Amino acid sequence: MSFNLWSLYALMLKSRLFEEAVAQLWQDGLISGEMHLGTGEEAIVAAVISQLVEGDAMALDHRGTPPLIMRGVDPVLILRELLGQPDGLCGGMGGHMHMFSKAHLTASSGIVGASGPTGVGFALAAQYLRSGTISVAFFGEGSTNQGMMMESMNLAATWQLPVLFVCKDDQWAITTPVDARHRAALTDRASSLGLTAFDADGRDVLQVCEAANQAIQHTRSGRGPAFLHANCAHLEGHFLGYQMIRVARDPLKEIPPIALPLAKSFLQPSGAKFSDRLEGLKDVLNAILETMRDPRNDPVNDPVKLTRSQLSSDRQSLDRLEAAIQSEIEAVLEASLRELRL
Repeated sequence: MSFNLWSLYALMLKSRLFEEAVAQLWQDGLISGEMHLGTGEEAIVAAVISQLVEGDAMALDHRGTPPLIMRGVDPVLILRELLGQPDGLCGGMGGHMHMFSKAHLTASSGIVGASGPTGVGFALAAQYLRSGTISVAFFGEGSTNQGMMMESMNLAATWQLPVLFVCKDDQWAITTPVDARHRAALTDRASSLGLTAFDADGRDVLQVCEAANQAIQHTRSGRGPAFLHANCAHLEGHFLGYQMIRVARDPLKEIPPIALPLAKSFLQPSGAKFSDRLEGLKDVLNAILETMRDPRNDPVNDPVKLTRSQLSSDRQSLDRLEAAIQSEIEAVLEASLRELRL
């Protein structure tokens, strides 16, 4: 099956530019609380959502903005929600982690692993009410150790529900590396629970499209649930403003506020033994160095840039597309912020 790379890039770029705008608003203090962006997941999300049809449902995790944008939810409503405004998608009460759209059969939750049971609920409804439709549950690999996620997979397989479990694997559960949490491949775990498992490079949108197509066709044809595993890199770390990434990007600005308190505590005459303090200091320095060497910082892990490079031979078409999407995002910002700038 062939896929339209231009259309996929348009979905990915719109999501990326929207989230970059959100990041700036967050930095400016107009959006409060934590902010978990989906930058780096765009290829996975676009590949799956581009193959959904009317009546398909989505259960989202705390990085729900890209799926909502790509599924066609009004970006002004999303941004107004993030700004805490009463005319936002959920009345300004949900924030970025708890957004819902009944019209799009979509629900998100900040509870780790909650997209599993939500996706199963959507799939059960689809089985009874909307024959031929499916549900999709998006989640990170850290949630695969949650009991409700494994129970959801088991129940979906037992009842042969039309649900696709999409695991976006960035190898980190906040600051815990995958090797400290899993000893077996996640596709093997899914297969052991009775799901048909597929794997793809989450940076390559066409490769994810191929795997997602197989998984979706399997599920939509009534052959039971499927599991799609795709690697990715969260370009901003676990959440926006993640300190180690800030240090790696701008060490001259970020290290002094950390180094001075550390030096002061390190030289205190009382407290822990000198050897213990030295070990603690080594841990901090190692964490900073590891972040600076983190392969997530490599441009090769940016799916938007990788997809763009495949289209760069037609520069005129690329410029037109990017200008149109940039203009669309600027219009969204203008409509969302008008009275806030008065």
